[in-house]
Amino acid sequence: MEKLIIFSAPSGSGKTTVVKHLLSVMQDKLAFSVSATTRNPRPGEENGREYHFLDLNDFRNKIKEGAFLEHEEVYAGILYGTLWTEVRKIWAEGKAVVFDVDVKGGLNLKREFGDQALAVFLRPPSVDILMERLTKRSTEVEHQLQERIAKANYELSFESQYDTVVVNDKLDETFATCEKLVSDFIAKP
Repeated sequence: MEKLIIFSAPSGSGKTTVVKHLLSVMQDKLAFSVSATTRNPRPGEENGREYHFLDLNDFRNKIKEGAFLEHEEVYAGILYGTLWTEVRKIWAEGKAVVFDVDVKGGLNLKREFGDQALAVFLRPPSVDILMERLTKRSTEVEHQLQERIAKANYELSFESQYDTVVVNDKLDETFATCEKLVSDFIAKP
């Protein structure tokens, strides 16, 4: 069965770190679905590696063509989406697809794929710790930081709709918990 592993979390909760860890220790079973976005690349990001960076017109054209499995306007004017071509390529390799997506995108994928998908909500120990992490990351200017914190509070309200919630407090424990969750899910017929 073609399977999907969905990780969603408020920005700064550590989902990218967890997903990268899982991909490194389970590379024979998992592959990452590179999302498309209209946001600008951050320093060090490469097109096709972290994201497929598209301009707004290209993104909208792909929506019309039905090229997206799911897509969402995550922030005003900034769209993210999952391309069908990415998913099919990974399934053709006999691997489960791993997603690092926003909350709405994750729930859309779960609704679409049901038991084929494991939806994991990764949450920070507290909003205060999340704010601290986002501030240390320094990839946003102040108004963007405030926007992300407001969005994080909103996103936390969706955690009960996920198959499981993992609190990312101690990273080694989070890694071990997520490895077991994913391994058990992949092993299920």
